[in-house]
Amino acid sequence: MRWAAGSRDQEGSPGGGAAPPRAGVPAARLLPGRTAPPPGLRGRAPSAHVQPLPPASPLSKDGAAAASGSCPPGGSGSCPDPEAFPEAAEIVRKLPRGGPRGSRMADLVEKLRAEGIEKRLVREGTGELPDFRDGTKATFHFRTLRSDEHRAVIDDSRQRGKPMELILGKQFKLPVWEAIVGTMRPGEVAEFLCDVKHVVLYPLVSKSLRNIAAGKDPLEGQRHCCGIAQMQEHSSLGHADLDELQQHPQPLIFHIEMIKVEAPGTYQQDPWAMSDEEKIKAVPLIHEEGNRLYREGRIKEASIKYYDAIACLKNLQMKEQPGSADWIQLDLQITPLLLNYCQYNVKAYFKRGKAHAAVWNAREAQADFAKVLQLQPALGPVVSRELRELQHRLRQKDLEDKARFQGIFSP
Repeated sequence: MRWAAGSRDQEGSPGGGAAPPRAGVPAARLLPGRTAPPPGLRGRAPSAHVQPLPPASPLSKDGAAAASGSCPPGGSGSCPDPEAFPEAAEIVRKLPRGGPRGSRMADLVEKLRAEGIEKRLVREGTGELPDFRDGTKATFHFRTLRSDEHRAVIDDSRQRGKPMELILGKQFKLPVWEAIVGTMRPGEVAEFLCDVKHVVLYPLVSKSLRNIAAGKDPLEGQRHCCGIAQMQEHSSLGHADLDELQQHPQPLIFHIEMIKVEAPGTYQQDPWAMSDEEKIKAVPLIHEEGNRLYREGRIKEASIKYYDAIACLKNLQMKEQPGSADWIQLDLQITPLLLNYCQYNVKAYFKRGKAHAAVWNAREAQADFAKVLQLQPALGPVVSRELRELQHRLRQKDLEDKARFQGIFSP
């Protein structure tokens, strides 16, 4: 396997091989079915799975021009015929034809390479390269693999039954995904080998995606701070493979299958991708949609809408100081949504009980925990622990209040 600028694995192809190396950069021999390190790792001592080859002949000036995709097929004027340069012919055949389009693709792939990202085309897409401006929605399946000789799979969206939906320009925690999907056309399949600097935050992103797949809050266990601070704060992410990856970062491979690309304004935006202002405006609309679905007897769909509205408000609430006026106002908006959602979800009763306990609403917390026990008696030990913690916090608060008031009324 060779990693090349926009090429697919060409072993045994009539064109005579994979993409040529850049001038001054030695080629690498890979173990069967393995990947080469990204450019950012070249120049270091070879790893256990990469064996250096003797330096290959660099592209000639004309060969490089042909491989860039900027020349129309067959040559024109002073532009050389790419077929005259076997080392570039296969790359040219894999790039979109037609002047600026081919040049744009070659420029994008070369930009990735300069940033420590290598692309290998597995299957060509259809149509022209979309205009990936901010707000564009890319829907794709992905597999995340380790870059060692075993290529172990870390995550696979197909196993979760739902593709990834990424909206560009929304400050996604893994910016490299925006960079790589911006080089793909609908229907295209490609692999991207990414340097460590691009995937340091992947363990946190993976945890959020796993939470979503399990029906949990994607921000569960996180507080409002930067990703690096969160990684330092949490000794464990709750997944052994992610903990190991967090402690020992390494280059990763993303196998991407682009399903569709939608321009801004042509799709309904998911709550998690909204700005704060958009979330505030969307919550009453989502709530009303949930009520409509409930009246129609579509209970499961209604529950999803209520969950989306709660997620919007919880995302806003985590940015506020607990107990502040804004935090309480958001909590008041969350309560009626939880009342609706709790009709179908034991976990929601439990979370609401904990929320009430956090602000010393003892009666409400006890009522919610009692409902949890009624719906799922097996949670008895957990509920008992929460009630003991609530009683402890109430006694502590009572002592603090007495000490405070004693100072007020003393002569």
